[in-house]
Amino acid sequence: MISVASGPRKLAWRIGEVVETSPDTPRTKSLFLEIPGWEGHRAGQHIDVRLTAEDGYQAQRSYSIASAPEDGTVELLVERLDDGEVSPYLTDEIRVGDGLELRGPIGGWFAWEAREGGPLLLVAGGSGIAPLMAMIRHRKAAGNDTPVRLLYSSRSYEEIIFREELEALAAEDTALEIIHTLTRSAPPKWEGYHRRIDAEMLAEIAPAAEEGPLAFVCGPTPLVETVATDLVGLGHEPSRVKTERFGPTGG
Repeated sequence: MISVASGPRKLAWRIGEVVETSPDTPRTKSLFLEIPGWEGHRAGQHIDVRLTAEDGYQAQRSYSIASAPEDGTVELLVERLDDGEVSPYLTDEIRVGDGLELRGPIGGWFAWEAREGGPLLLVAGGSGIAPLMAMIRHRKAAGNDTPVRLLYSSRSYEEIIFREELEALAAEDTALEIIHTLTRSAPPKWEGYHRRIDAEMLAEIAPAAEEGPLAFVCGPTPLVETVATDLVGLGHEPSRVKTERFGPTGG
């Protein structure tokens, strides 16, 4: 049973051990951590990671948790940014058995529990899939049948993170629908969308506003702002459109 702490608390830095790594795409890697004293998390939350150089210089970044609360380890999805201070180390250098300084879980607004129901509209851009994947995995682990529709924007077919797992989950669950759009290149005979997410696309795939869907949108700031604005323009209740964004710098 997962015990999730409630109420405000001071988050302390601690060391998690990397017990497994797994490449997802050419630019992303999943790190699986065992964290002593881990209180559990809600699907959608994130943790802070801090690296300290030999001269004392520190760099800190936030990473969404991709694993379900029911999983035994905490999975972080890291996208490598060539000019980043943290992500090159996490994707290229860190090894199984290494320790990683972190604190969390953090965040309560952008989180979902199966008991909250839906329907759910999940919209992701690139590595913004991480917290939404935690929700999808949590839903399955909880044996929940809330209707879920995921609209996922990737630059190319090869860069669709968790592609095989998403396909397998959708194949066995008629209440889970995955829609992809590719913004740069598409394979021959591609039948999905091939452009950036826009109001027309959202009107075609989003549950009707009258159904009162709960929307979670995560990705680069321009995508998140566009999607949130368009959903409200389509009549969706602003308080039920939850967003989490990341900028072009950092990593």
